[in-house]
Amino acid sequence: MTGIPDEPIPQILRAAAFAADRHRDQRRKGTDASPYINHPLALADLLAHDCGERDPTILVAALLHDTVEDTGTTLAEIEQSFGAPVAAIVAEVTDDKTLEKAERKRLQIEHAAQLSQRAKLVKLADKICNLRDMHTSPPVGWPLQRTREYFDWAKQVVDEIRGTHAHLEALFDAAYARRP
Repeated sequence: MTGIPDEPIPQILRAAAFAADRHRDQRRKGTDASPYINHPLALADLLAHDCGERDPTILVAALLHDTVEDTGTTLAEIEQSFGAPVAAIVAEVTDDKTLEKAERKRLQIEHAAQLSQRAKLVKLADKICNLRDMHTSPPVGWPLQRTREYFDWAKQVVDEIRGTHAHLEALFDAAYARRP
């Protein structure tokens, strides 16, 4: 099925199924090695239930936010299946994996303020979910210093987009306050 469905619920469910298929062989880095799909589902859930987000474009983009970066999915596939607005958000929050990790992290901080409002919401939800996951299931083999550096880097990214959504920012601050 291609194109954008008229009803938001089928589109959101289709995006969840698409993301589950694309991430099917991936696991999170945490000690529980949970299925990767739990992460994009957590973003969409956070946005919909904790923040009352009802924009299906944002919820679909949250579900698909890592597909281009972490799978063989292309932005053209996202656009064809879910439309240009979703593909644009996914493009905004996707790191260029051809760059060194340190450069990708630097660019996330540098470009965060220029993200669209919709992409900022996805970025905030992503950082919140990542910190929460690190509390409950820290990445295997990460020393305490690396975990602290991740928390501090995530805060630098979020600090660049403050003023986007007070409740999400408060949720991020609460997760950051539990920094190991």
